[in-house]
Amino acid sequence: MSKSIAYWSITVAIAGFLFGFDTAVISGADKPLQSLWQTDDLFHGLFVMSAALWGTVFGALFGNWPCERYGRRKVLIGIGLLYLVSAIGSALAPDPYSFSLCRLIGGLAVGTSSIVVPAYISEIAPPAARGRLVAIYQFQIVFGILVAFFSNFLLSGFLSLGWRWMLGVEAIPALIYLLLVVRVPESPRWLLLHNDDENESRRIFRLIDPNTVDQTINHIRLTQQRFTDDRLLQRIYLRPVLLAFFLAAFNQLSGINFVIYFAPRIFELAGLDNSSALLSTAGIGLINLAFTMLGIWLIDRAGRKTLLLMGSIGYIASLAAISWAFNVGASGLLVVLFVFVFIASHAIGQGAVIWVFIAEVFPNNVRTKGQSLGCGTHWVLAALITLLMPHLLSLYDGQTIFGFFAGMMILQLLFVSFVLPETKGKSLESLAMTGVSGTD
Repeated sequence: MSKSIAYWSITVAIAGFLFGFDTAVISGADKPLQSLWQTDDLFHGLFVMSAALWGTVFGALFGNWPCERYGRRKVLIGIGLLYLVSAIGSALAPDPYSFSLCRLIGGLAVGTSSIVVPAYISEIAPPAARGRLVAIYQFQIVFGILVAFFSNFLLSGFLSLGWRWMLGVEAIPALIYLLLVVRVPESPRWLLLHNDDENESRRIFRLIDPNTVDQTINHIRLTQQRFTDDRLLQRIYLRPVLLAFFLAAFNQLSGINFVIYFAPRIFELAGLDNSSALLSTAGIGLINLAFTMLGIWLIDRAGRKTLLLMGSIGYIASLAAISWAFNVGASGLLVVLFVFVFIASHAIGQGAVIWVFIAEVFPNNVRTKGQSLGCGTHWVLAALITLLMPHLLSLYDGQTIFGFFAGMMILQLLFVSFVLPETKGKSLESLAMTGVSGTD
């Protein structure tokens, strides 16, 4: 694997750091914002906490259009600008409406990045390294989550600074990302398929692997001849559509965004004080990071399906244990331990695999459209969960909520065991030629 591929992959994956930071940083501002603007639970969930997620939904559903029309590189630059504007605007917002608008802008960047970054990396990566290179994006997401949790803890607990500082500090990594991403080239597959620029495509493929240029371009041309219909909702694309939809849906039905967004509240419900809850939330970030690194190491060795099976079993055990702990009134520290197991199960399974798998299973001509469907499903459910949870937490106890998530993960285990194919070590073109026909 050339140094160029590693540099390009790591650079564009910094968008994942901004994704993770933007997603998690709001947890530290949750209660202060509701107290400041005196909003009820439904308004707080709809406009304040989930505004970014509705932007994410829009970005995920429609981000494929600029990716196809303008190319991956221009979109990667554009999302950096959106993150920068969102960070500064959110920190300076004078009321909940302007705050929600700025968070919405950041959400657009998150949703679009969940399409363009995995698509870009998958299109430049050699098959043997594609899993771990795309998974760098997930590593950056969890690293961003970890930094956001520690940033909130340090700014609030040690420096006594408020929520504006928590949100505004994101402008620093956004600017760094912008300065770096302008140096990456366009995706060679996009250049070939959308610009018919074979010379530039060959030049970039030569930097990736000079020994496979002709073979790669021939395979791309063959798939281009076979898949001529760019409309996603066609019978020929039914299998990858269903795979992406269900994998994305199960990702959110595990409760992962509920735990990330409302971790302090969950730990307080379990009996921890505010300081201990914030510190335990930072522990979530550490566990997430450690097991994501393990998942990255395993994804091209053990395979995508194996990691999802491991994660599913861990989900079921940990979620059932959390539900039991709330039912019997177990100690808060025991709940924290079970939540850590849940996070580890997510990181090594769904967390490591989801962006890789969705970017792999669609043919070149509908890749970003397929990712929009998968990512859109993911983010619609994430937004609904975030919108409804402040209200649901007042209606149901922890036993019921975590019991529901455990039931959903039993269904995921069945889906992974009997439906999901393995994709490791196969070229994008070979996956397209076999995956859409229903063979592994």
